[in-house]
Amino acid sequence: MKREIGLIGLTFVAISGMIGSGWLFAPLAASQYAGPASLISWGIGAVAMLLLAITFAEISAMLPVPGGIARVPQFSHGNVVAMAMGWSAWVGYNTTAPIEVEAMLHYLAPHTPWLYVGSGTSELSAWGIAICTALLLVFTLINAVGVKFFAYVNSTLTWAKIGIPILLAVIILFSIFNGDNFTSEASGGFAPYGLQGILAAVSSGGIIFAFIGFRHAIDMAGETKNPKFTIPAALMLAVGIAFVLYGLLQIAFIGAITPEQMANGWKNLSLGHQLGPMAAIASAIGILWLVSLLNVGAVTSTFAAGLVSSGSNGRLALALAQNGLFSRLFLEISNRGVPLYALFLNFVVSSLFFVLMPFQEVVALNGAAIVLSFVVGPISVVALRSLLPDRPRSFKVPLVRVTAGIAFIIATLVVYWSGWDTIWRLGIALAIGFAWFVLSRFWFGRDHGPAQLDLAEAVWLIPYLIGIGVISALGHFGDGLGIIPFGWDQLLVAILAIGTFLLAQRSKLTKEKFDRYMEEERIFERAEYGHEA
Repeated sequence: MKREIGLIGLTFVAISGMIGSGWLFAPLAASQYAGPASLISWGIGAVAMLLLAITFAEISAMLPVPGGIARVPQFSHGNVVAMAMGWSAWVGYNTTAPIEVEAMLHYLAPHTPWLYVGSGTSELSAWGIAICTALLLVFTLINAVGVKFFAYVNSTLTWAKIGIPILLAVIILFSIFNGDNFTSEASGGFAPYGLQGILAAVSSGGIIFAFIGFRHAIDMAGETKNPKFTIPAALMLAVGIAFVLYGLLQIAFIGAITPEQMANGWKNLSLGHQLGPMAAIASAIGILWLVSLLNVGAVTSTFAAGLVSSGSNGRLALALAQNGLFSRLFLEISNRGVPLYALFLNFVVSSLFFVLMPFQEVVALNGAAIVLSFVVGPISVVALRSLLPDRPRSFKVPLVRVTAGIAFIIATLVVYWSGWDTIWRLGIALAIGFAWFVLSRFWFGRDHGPAQLDLAEAVWLIPYLIGIGVISALGHFGDGLGIIPFGWDQLLVAILAIGTFLLAQRSKLTKEKFDRYMEEERIFERAEYGHEA
């Protein structure tokens, strides 16, 4: 594979994942939970995701392999853990592109009503399905041209994704901004719902999930120039830029709300507009050209997010083939340095979601499948410190056990916050993935079947997944029963995470297995990529 993505290109890959069209809605969602104190919520979310990102930064800079989320756990905890993380991410990524495409059509619907069956419905017409499939094909073809062209297209789109929100925020700040909204006693002051509201905005207000898109930079790590510098720098830059942009939008939004709109409190705040509350504010101040620009920004944002998820998923499919889950056909690299067969496999699978599942089910499956894969960074970074102690590290996580432990708690809370209606789907997806993994060991002739599964190294997954499932079913998120009081559920999840983190470190690969996997990786790189490892 060709290392052609530089610092700006990789930074913009991560930014594309973090700044989708959701920026049009995020300020309202956060304000409804925390009021003006949502600014603190964005800060908490950014710090939390930065802690998680730096664990991946150390690993990916040291082992810059394609589809890192699927490959990294292979070197620390073996093939079963790698399967669970890679399969979860792959299923989630295959639903991400369809979600972005349908969102794009939603913004175009007023001009193209023939895309849907009936006015005001969300059911795609035959033409709508055809257009969605064609857009997925466009994503695939852009990625197939080569990673350099992909990075160029994405970087061009990302400049617009950054520029349009900043322009909106600046216009609001210099036209209708009212600083008294931050301290108005009539609406409850700066923190009307206290600490619980601030934390609820982080979890349920979409803040954490806004930052999760940094993961795409991990998957493209195998194609970066100077990965020892580029990967950690890009991850930290991307999180920082996203925080500044979301923070600026949140300040502008709070300052633009009128006393009449706040009459029923922040929790009941509502601004109706097809493009969301930010577009409603732009309409209210009479800047119609800005509303049109926001429409362009919404379509551009969804297109770029779909493009990036398609590219990342191609690397994940390749990594899963290397792990033994898919046929070796999907290991092949084109003369342009991209996993062409893997890209087209994902195109077919993603296209099927338009006809097999309702949109809301696809969204739920997306959340269920992606969230689990983030726990691998904190456990692997500590395990690799002992398994690979002499490997040069251009970036090292400070106080690695403490930092990684906190990051693992954060990742576990992200899984829990996704809600019971998401977590039970995650369980089904993992069961299907494990069954397919066992069968694939026979069908594809890898390692003589299930006898070679690294089950002992995956033992920590059993209490972890069962524990999250039980707490989630009894908790308050996503149709949980609400039996465990809010706050106590967070404490139980943190205790579960600490216990699992310690067990996972005791369950890491033996040095013998680790050396074997590393040697297989070197052989694979020489055979498949045509260069010395």
